[in-house]
Amino acid sequence: MSEQFRYEALETWLEQGIREQRWRGGERLPSIRALCRDRRLSKATVQHALQRLESRGLIEARPKAGHFVAIRPPSVQQPVSRARIEAPHPVTVSELLLDIMGRNAAFDLLPTFTGTEPPSGIVALNRAIARALRRPSQGSYQYYDEPAGDAGLREQLSILMARRGCRVGADELCITSGCQNALFLALMASCKRGDVVAVESPGFYGVMQLLEYLELQVIEIPAAVDTGMDLDALDEVLRRWPVRACIVSPSFATPGGALMPEVGKQRLLALAEEFDLAVIEDDIYGDTGFTSVPDPLKALDRNDRVILCSSFSKSLSRDLRLGWVSGARWHRKILQTKLVTQLAGSRYLQQGVAAFLADGSYAAHLRRLRGDLRARRDHLRAILGKWPGEVRVSVPQGGLAAWVELPEQVDTLAAYPLALEQGVVITPGPLFSASGQFGNCLRISFAHPWHPARREALALLPRIFGLTDAQRGNAGNR
Repeated sequence: MSEQFRYEALETWLEQGIREQRWRGGERLPSIRALCRDRRLSKATVQHALQRLESRGLIEARPKAGHFVAIRPPSVQQPVSRARIEAPHPVTVSELLLDIMGRNAAFDLLPTFTGTEPPSGIVALNRAIARALRRPSQGSYQYYDEPAGDAGLREQLSILMARRGCRVGADELCITSGCQNALFLALMASCKRGDVVAVESPGFYGVMQLLEYLELQVIEIPAAVDTGMDLDALDEVLRRWPVRACIVSPSFATPGGALMPEVGKQRLLALAEEFDLAVIEDDIYGDTGFTSVPDPLKALDRNDRVILCSSFSKSLSRDLRLGWVSGARWHRKILQTKLVTQLAGSRYLQQGVAAFLADGSYAAHLRRLRGDLRARRDHLRAILGKWPGEVRVSVPQGGLAAWVELPEQVDTLAAYPLALEQGVVITPGPLFSASGQFGNCLRISFAHPWHPARREALALLPRIFGLTDAQRGNAGNR
């Protein structure tokens, strides 16, 4: 058994013991020496497993005393807010979103903190790109990349998709400048001005920006934080209004991390066929699954109705700006649109990423990332579980963020400038709706390590939101 599997096995064993109350809250765990002896492990392996449990908030290290089971807060319930269905209407994106993006704070409530070293995967990626830059093909700097993108990268992406059960050939892929660009091309190819597009609610605010820019109408479909889009509601909407396309994130949708079950995917495809829909799949979080990586919706597509969009920005680097789209029956139009709007991308960047994929570096990076994200999610939930008042938090099995529902009287939009005065940038719930819903909600990301500075920033929020223990009294009435 490798050292990696040894510490993971010990971590799982200890966690199971805590869940089964073999060791209760406040009780001392076996010493490092005892664990080394009884489990036949090295000291480094035991310490690593204990550090991971501590980072998740399950245990506490006490100087000269050992490790103790954390006294658990009351269980945190899942959010229950449900979007209301309104008639199709144009989109107007809040200026607040531009402020958040301008502060580089979409996934960090403390964007000014710079104390994190780049992970080894990013170092390896940078080396692969540097090698590609040092070895250019003779005369290639004089030519544009082909519209579909580098053939080598498309081949590696085809292999990557096949591992997730999705057979997409290299000739069915087009390289884009990130997932937002892929979604833009998909909407341009499948819709025209004034068309109605169904979206998840709460859902990705970047989609709202695209709909506003393209002068498309939106209709919001309620989405649960665990299973995603309400397909009964979508069915009702499709029978009432002429919806042209549906944008959906079946795998760990932002902001709550929902995972659509297989039966839901099948029903969505059946509705798409019945009502002649283009289904635009945002699969940007698919590779981040903590315990398993789900097949994309595209893997079930038998009628060329699913346009798959993705990128490396959430699983690798947001600075990379490299994505892809597989356009189904609209693929040729997508290629033409890219040629007009973007022309070409960087050949050397694509070749470097292709090499990074081919030598297994991306797979190794994902293995580390998934464990880190899961630990950060658990740490966040442990912190939020200690907040006063009735606080509900999603339990995503992948992705980078959790959806937090606060007491009804909390106004997260009004709290934004108050938090900003303390140097903290929150992402209010109304940004995830085209009609300003979810005023008492916000998205909190666990994309970054919970260093003391970020924990201190998070600790400021209950006071800013006006949360009190008295608000917990109505928790059982909802």
